[in-house]
Amino acid sequence: MNKYLESVIENVRTKHANEPEFVQTVEEVLTSLEPVVEKHPEYEKFDLLNRLVEPERQFTFRVVWEDDKGEYHTNTGYRFQFNGAIGPYKGGLRFQKNVYPGIIKFLGFEQIFKNALTGLPIGGAKGGSDFDPAGKSDAEIMRFCQSFMQALYRYIGPDIDVPAGDMGVGGREIGYLYGEYRRLKGAFENGVLTGKGFSFGGSRIRPEATGFGAVYYLENVLKDDGQDIKGKTIAAAGFGNVTWGICLKAAELGAKVITLSGPDGYIYDPDGVTTKEKIDYLLEMRSSGRNRVQDYADKFGVQFFPGEKPWGQKADIVMPSAMQNDVHMEQAKQIAANGVRYYIEVANMPTTNDALKFLMEQKDMIVAPSKAVNAGGVAVSALEMSQNSERLVWTAEEVDARLHEIMNTIYKNCKDASERNGLGYNLVAGANIAGFERVADAMLAQGVF
Repeated sequence: MNKYLESVIENVRTKHANEPEFVQTVEEVLTSLEPVVEKHPEYEKFDLLNRLVEPERQFTFRVVWEDDKGEYHTNTGYRFQFNGAIGPYKGGLRFQKNVYPGIIKFLGFEQIFKNALTGLPIGGAKGGSDFDPAGKSDAEIMRFCQSFMQALYRYIGPDIDVPAGDMGVGGREIGYLYGEYRRLKGAFENGVLTGKGFSFGGSRIRPEATGFGAVYYLENVLKDDGQDIKGKTIAAAGFGNVTWGICLKAAELGAKVITLSGPDGYIYDPDGVTTKEKIDYLLEMRSSGRNRVQDYADKFGVQFFPGEKPWGQKADIVMPSAMQNDVHMEQAKQIAANGVRYYIEVANMPTTNDALKFLMEQKDMIVAPSKAVNAGGVAVSALEMSQNSERLVWTAEEVDARLHEIMNTIYKNCKDASERNGLGYNLVAGANIAGFERVADAMLAQGVF
């Protein structure tokens, strides 16, 4: 390996030894950049890579909130503004009890490349809190969001940093966060948050966008392989917005999602999550707050596998779409043994590095990385920013058409970057290279700071 790359990776391993998610994603990204770094000695001269892996600024703050019993609780809030070389910082907020700096750093670092791949002028950031919305009342969630925004509002703005939703942060939370921001600022700066309700500046199809974009990317992979999506079976995970969007678009195009999962296990529906009743029920499951995929099995009379993951089920396409590190080596071997041709990552870093390497080594398997596949969500968030800026409202059809075009371009850029650097058809390396090149050019042009 290139000595400069090696030194940067070793520095991250040492400095962030207690943050394995961040170390894992840095290793995966930087390793694939070797052919580009070899061609550009100026990266080492200006220490570009060590600058890239260090957030430009980061904030940690206390969030105190009152529950319905009048008792007070204290959580920790985070915002890591990783890289703003190509535009205002952009990235979601995650409210989940396992959130800690390592999670936010890995998500923020990935966001740099994902956002660059869209071709839109947005930098990379991430934030959140170890607050768990599950089981909380609307009033408790509102009070938490208001307290969270009281600390965050000083560091964000339409031309500074534009947060969005992520796990645990949906339209309800975004609404409460924006309401408090508006109260504090005394201005209707609705471009400061994306994922808003349509009545106050949100975009059409934003909830579906990540899932829709993933299917559009998959279509490109299949087309290049001489295949059609119609009739294909898909093993997916989770049952939130992302998987809901996959189910919607797949069914529209004639494919079917046959697995869903939750903390309690997974379901197998051989007929697919294809009818309006089934797809709409995913929304009901999510809004119930029960977080149980078994509810789907009980309602539609399909098999439920408690405590298991869906990766042992045979399918034409595997799309891990729930959470990070969901597929370990054991599951990767199951997927390969089932003869899966298409492994399309959707969730952020859903595959451990060793499992991803193993899957990429399978000669009959095509692997696509999450930072490219799931970029549709942030792409539509950026389109929401454009609508807010121009005081426009686009139809669902207009937004969907733009999203489709963006995903087609992302796929082409990933493929071209890989081939241009002598790596053949390697979509994982291609995504890293294509995103990195855009950011690196902007960083060099703006000098060292």
